[in-house]
Amino acid sequence: MVDKSQLRQWGCKVIDIEKSALDNLYQYVDSAEFAEACELILNCTGKVIVMGMGKSGHIGNKISATLASTGTPAFFVHPGEASHGDLGVLADNDVILAISNSGESSEILTLMPVIQRMGVPVIAVTGKPESNMARLSKVHLCIEVPEEACPLGLAPTSSTTATLVMGDAIAIALLQAKGFTRDDFAMSHPGGALGRKLLLKVCDVMHSGDDLPLVNHDICITEALYEISKKGLGMTAIIDDQRKLVGIFTDGDLRRVIDAEVNLRTTPIADVMTPNCVTITDGVLAAQALQVMDSKNINGLIVIDKDRHPIGALNMLDMVKAGVI
Repeated sequence: MVDKSQLRQWGCKVIDIEKSALDNLYQYVDSAEFAEACELILNCTGKVIVMGMGKSGHIGNKISATLASTGTPAFFVHPGEASHGDLGVLADNDVILAISNSGESSEILTLMPVIQRMGVPVIAVTGKPESNMARLSKVHLCIEVPEEACPLGLAPTSSTTATLVMGDAIAIALLQAKGFTRDDFAMSHPGGALGRKLLLKVCDVMHSGDDLPLVNHDICITEALYEISKKGLGMTAIIDDQRKLVGIFTDGDLRRVIDAEVNLRTTPIADVMTPNCVTITDGVLAAQALQVMDSKNINGLIVIDKDRHPIGALNMLDMVKAGVI
C-alpha cells in the first residue's frame, strides 16, 4: 500500500511546479510578441485555425472552442488530417495558431511550405524560441517552463498548463478589445444554461392572453378561487374598472383567509388581496425575475405594461421548465 500522505505530497508538488510555470509565463504574456499576436488576430478578416499534435492538439481544441465562444471565429484542424485534404479549409485571410512544445512537430512543419505559399500568417506557440516552427512563424509566443511536473520529465504537464493559460490570455484579451458583451456571449451559447439565462426574457416564459389569471376587484373570494384553479398558477391578478392592477391573491393568501374564518362567498376579493404587489415588465430577463422572486421570498409575479395593465404572469415552476433555475 502506498502511504496516503505521500500521495498528497506528490499531488501538492505537481501544483507547486505548475504554479511556478505560470509565474514564468507572465513574462511571455507581458511582451510585445503577445500584443502583436493579438493584433494579428484582431485584424484577421477570416478565421483562426488552431493546430497541434498529441497533448498540444487536445489543448488546441480547447483554445479554439474558447476563442469561438468569445467572439473570435476559430476551429481546430488536426495537422495529420490537414496534409490529407483538410487544409482545404484554409483561406488566405485566415490566421494559423500552431502549437508544439518542442516546436518541431513534423506534421505541422510539413504544412509550412503550403501555408507560406498562401501567405497565411502563423502564430507559433512553442517552448523553444530557436525551433523551426518559431523561426518560420510571423509571431512566436513562448511557453517555455522551468520543468515538467512529471518526475520523469516526459509527460506534458506544466507545458500544457502554460499553453492553455496562454490561449485563455489571448481569448480574453481579444474579447475585451472587441467589446464583446454578455448578449454576444449568449448568442453563441443558445442551448446551454448560460444562454438561457442571458437570452430568455420574461415575455418568453410568462402566461398571457387567455392563460393569464385575472379577476375584477369587486367579485367574491369564491369566484377568484375558480379563476386560480382554472389557470393553475396558484394566484390571480386583481384589476379595477380601468383594468389596472390593484393587487394579487395567491394560495398563501387563501390559507390566511381560511385561518381567519372569512366568508368566502360574500367577502369581496379586494378586502383580502395583497395590494401594491411586486410586479415586473416583460422586457426584463427571466433570470432577473427569478432574482426578484428569491429576494422577496415569493413564488410568482404579475407582468405589467407601462400603464400598469396586467399582461402576463409567471411562477417558479415556469422558471424550472424554461431551464432558468
